[in-house]
Amino acid sequence: MKDSLLKLGLVPFFTQQLADIELLEDRVGRVVAVQRSRSTVICGPGERVVELSPVVRQSPAIDWPTVGDWVVLDESLSRIEEVLERKSLFKRLGAGASNELQPIAANIDMLFIVTSCNEEFKESRLERYLALCADAGAMPVIVLTKADLVEDVDSYVRRARGTQAGVPVEAVNARDPASLEKVRSWIDKTSTVALVGSSGVGKSTILNTLAGRSLAATGEIREDDKKGRHTTTHRELHILPSGGLLVDVPGMRELRVAEIEDSIGAVFEDIDKLAAQCRFADCKHETEPGCAMLRAICEGTLDSRRLSSYKKLLRENALATSTLAEKRARARGFAKMVKEGKTMKQKKGET
Repeated sequence: MKDSLLKLGLVPFFTQQLADIELLEDRVGRVVAVQRSRSTVICGPGERVVELSPVVRQSPAIDWPTVGDWVVLDESLSRIEEVLERKSLFKRLGAGASNELQPIAANIDMLFIVTSCNEEFKESRLERYLALCADAGAMPVIVLTKADLVEDVDSYVRRARGTQAGVPVEAVNARDPASLEKVRSWIDKTSTVALVGSSGVGKSTILNTLAGRSLAATGEIREDDKKGRHTTTHRELHILPSGGLLVDVPGMRELRVAEIEDSIGAVFEDIDKLAAQCRFADCKHETEPGCAMLRAICEGTLDSRRLSSYKKLLRENALATSTLAEKRARARGFAKMVKEGKTMKQKKGET
């Protein structure tokens, strides 16, 4: 097995999927960048820019290769022939009018959820990322940037910790290597970490500082509207000099969710426990008597903002999940109709 593949995070989970272990010599590689229908793959012979095979193109969008995927190339090393089973997948519902689940980064061990200590910081956004992280099967770490620019950094740390019990929170100056040592300690030599968060919060700066050189362009949050400038234009996986891999993900203005009800419950475990104490099983937590949630808000043990965030995520997830189910049912119905039409045509031809 080539050392280059080991540095890319190759572990037995993937090699055990290969029918022929000799494929590791040349044809197995990891996707390090995706731009439209082309992928950049590093395999034994080196880096290749490859297309998708017809079989892969015909698969659902969620199964198309994304950054972090391990793939098998064809003999010419010009096409992706197979995407190996993933051990984790960070995904979201497509932005705008799209109703397809989109893969963002695959085979991620950890998610660094990056936000900054200023007006950009929002607990509800962190909770959304945390729910998607739980669905992905990765471990979250909240990274607070620009900690050196505020006097009350402890208040931001406290608020971040309140989004999910037990989630580590690191406050840093992304430009200072010493400040990032605690962040670096979470990355071991075979782990893959994705950096996610809004544009301009310092994801690319963290990447550059950890790498000790400039790997990605950086930009600051605009002062007029506190929104970030898009600096990273595509997802890319980088090998760190000290070992481990980082995926820099462009800021996503829309982070829509679907099919993650259990993951929402994992983030809002405190609320789920309170809901079990309500007098009525179908309590909406609005005006009902005996509502444990409302009682906790009155007693100051639950923030009303957190309840609102929880209910909003549940509503959004239920609607998107229902829409996906309807779309899949229509697709199955159309496929069945086409198949029946072909069968009838064949029968007529025989007669």
